[in-house]
Parts: sequence; C-alpha cells; structure tokens
Amino acid sequence: MKKRSEKQQDLDKLKLELAKVSTVILTTFQGITVENDTKLRRAVQAAGGKYQVVKNTLAERAGAGTPAENLLKNLSGTNSIAYTQTDAVALAKALTKIAKDVPAFQFKSGVVEGRVISIAEIQQLANLPSKEELLSKIMFLLNAPAQRIAMTLNALPRNLAVTVSEAIKANKFGSGGAGSSEPAPLAAPGPEAAQ
Repeated sequence: MKKRSEKQQDLDKLKLELAKVSTVILTTFQGITVENDTKLRRAVQAAGGKYQVVKNTLAERAGAGTPAENLLKNLSGTNSIAYTQTDAVALAKALTKIAKDVPAFQFKSGVVEGRVISIAEIQQLANLPSKEELLSKIMFLLNAPAQRIAMTLNALPRNLAVTVSEAIKANKFGSGGAGSSEPAPLAAPGPEAAQ
C-alpha cells in the first residue's frame, strides 16, 4: 500500500505530464495478458508516448486544469491512458494496431489538441499519414521543381553547343558577303569625307 506522500507524488507527476501533452487517449485494459501489456507499452513508447494504468480518482484529480480534464471526469471501471506531446497520429496508429491484435484492449475516448474525440475519430486519426510521411511528401514536392530547374539549366549549354555545331555543319555562319569567304574590303574615303 502506498503512503500518502507517494500518492501525492504520483498525482503531481501525472498532473505535470498531462499539462504538457496534446493528446490523451482513454482505454480499458481489463483482460490483457502481461505479454500483450508489454507489447502495448513498447508500441506506445516507440510512437513517442507514454502509457499508464490509472486509478479513477487519481486520473480525475491529475486531469483537473489540463486539456484532459473533461476526458478524465467521472471515470468508472478499469482505465488506462496513453498520451503524447508530439505525434497524435503515431500514437493512434500504435494503439489501433494493438486493439486489432488484442480484443481485450478497447478505446473509450480521447482528447486531441484540447478537443474530446470519439472512438471512430481515434480510428480516423490512425488512418492519417504520419508526421514523417507528410514531411517526406512535402520535401518531395519542394524538391521536384528544383530538380527540374537544375536539369533545364544543365541542358542549356549542351543544347546551345549542339545548335552551334549543327549551324557550323550547315555553314550558317557565312562571312557576310554574297558567297565570298574573304571579308569585304573597306571603301576608301571619298571627297565628301575630306570636307
């Protein structure tokens, strides 16, 4: 049995963490084996989040004044929370995968950016591309025009050289005279120029 001071430390720690997070997902864990619980914790940790089994009164007190306040009020039954400061999509993907593999693990509700979301919305969130996927798509879109410009600029000297070469072969660079290969002589100044 925990002492009162240990319970207060747990409450303070959870309250601090919940104040910083952007996403909290409320779940039930009843009936999950130790092996599946370990998989769940590792998956949440790999997604940059934390997972914790919580007592209902502790969760409600820790949630007071945080974005998760409405989510953690009046809880009943066995509850656990998964939360993250970073990527809500990655956390939702990890939890959804576990929920498919472990029927005993079920979603109850969630909070994303201060808004309470339903079970269906958690699953929709899990279907979105991850932060890394979105960044790679953006980088591809930004990089593609730059690559096309570079290819065009590299092609200019090559195309100019080919054009000049073809013009020389076709004798397009004449001397300026009508068929003469020598330059035209300059005319001597006439009497008008001396005046």
